[in-house]
Amino acid sequence: MASHRRPKQPSRARVTVLTTAAAAAVAISAQAANAAPSAKPSKDEVKSKVDELYQQAEQATEKYNGAKEKQEKLQKEISTIQDNVARGQQDLNKLRDGLGSLAAGQYRTGGIDPSLQLFLSSDPDDYLDKASTLDQLSGQQVEALKKIQDKQRELAQERSEASSKLKDLAATRTELGKKKTEVQGKLAEAQRLLNSLTAQERAALAAEQDRASRASADRVQLGNAAPASGRAGAAFAAAQSKIGSPYVYGATGPSSYDCSGLTSWAYAQAGVSIPRTSEAQANAGTRIYSQSQLQVGDLVIFYGDQHHVGLYAGNGQVLHAPRTGTVVRYEPISNMPFQFGVRI
Repeated sequence: MASHRRPKQPSRARVTVLTTAAAAAVAISAQAANAAPSAKPSKDEVKSKVDELYQQAEQATEKYNGAKEKQEKLQKEISTIQDNVARGQQDLNKLRDGLGSLAAGQYRTGGIDPSLQLFLSSDPDDYLDKASTLDQLSGQQVEALKKIQDKQRELAQERSEASSKLKDLAATRTELGKKKTEVQGKLAEAQRLLNSLTAQERAALAAEQDRASRASADRVQLGNAAPASGRAGAAFAAAQSKIGSPYVYGATGPSSYDCSGLTSWAYAQAGVSIPRTSEAQANAGTRIYSQSQLQVGDLVIFYGDQHHVGLYAGNGQVLHAPRTGTVVRYEPISNMPFQFGVRI
C-alpha cells in the first residue's frame, strides 16, 4: 500500500533565519542599486580646490622663508663667535706664555713664587679670589693673572653662547625641513587634482592663466600716480622689469620669485634692504590703511595672517608674484583681502 506520509515542515527557527537573510539580501541589493558612483569633480571645483592649496602652500612658503632667513642669520652669528673664540684662545695662550716666561725668570733668579707655581699647574680663579694669594704676588704677576682670568671668562661666555645658538640652529633646520615638506605636499596635491582633469580641461585652465598674464602685461591702466619716493620708484621699476618671470616658492631672483622674494629683491635694486618675509615686511615701514593714500612702490599686504605682499602700481593695481603656476604680473588690488600698505 502506498505511503501517504506528510513532508517534514521546517522549524520556526529555520524560517526566521531564512527570512532575515532574504531581507538582508534585498536591502543590500537596493543599496547597490541606489548608490551612485562618486562623481568626478568638475573643472571649476578642481580649480577652486587647487587655488586653495596654492594659497596654503604660499602660507607655508612664507614660514619656510622665515626659517631659512633665521638659519642663515644663525650660521653667520655662530661663525663670528667661533672666530672670536679662536682669536681669544690665541690671546690666552700668549698671556700664559708671558706668565710662563715670568716664572722662568724667577726660577733663574732663585726659584718660582709658590703661588705662581701653583697657578701654572691649575686654574687661577681660586687663587685670584683670595687676598692672601694676591698679597704674595708681585704687581706684574697680579696683572698677568687678572688678564688671563678675564680672558678665560670671556671665552667661556662665548662658548656658551655658541652652544646655545647651535641648538637654536638645529631646531631651525628641523622647522625648515617640516615647512619645505608641507609646501611640497600642498603642491603635489594640487598637481594630483590637475592631473585628474582631462587634457582639454587642463588646457582651458592654462588658457585662463595665460589670458590673465597677457592682460596684465598689455592692457593694464596704471594712471599717472607718482611714486612714494625715489627709492620706491626705483624698486617699482625693478619689479616691472621682471613681469612674466615665474613664481617659484623660496625664490628671490633673478629669474624667478615668490611674493616676498620679488619685493625684497626690487627694493634691494633700489639700494634698500627690507626683511625677507611678507610678515616681517609688514613692519618694515609706515603703515597706510587707506587704499586711496597708497602711492606707487608702497608695499601692499594681503590676508589676515599677512602671508602675501606686492607693490602698489597705481590705479587700484598691484604688481606681484601671485602663486605657483603664475608669473609676475599686475592684478586688481580688490582680487585679494587688502590689509594695509607699507611705505618704506
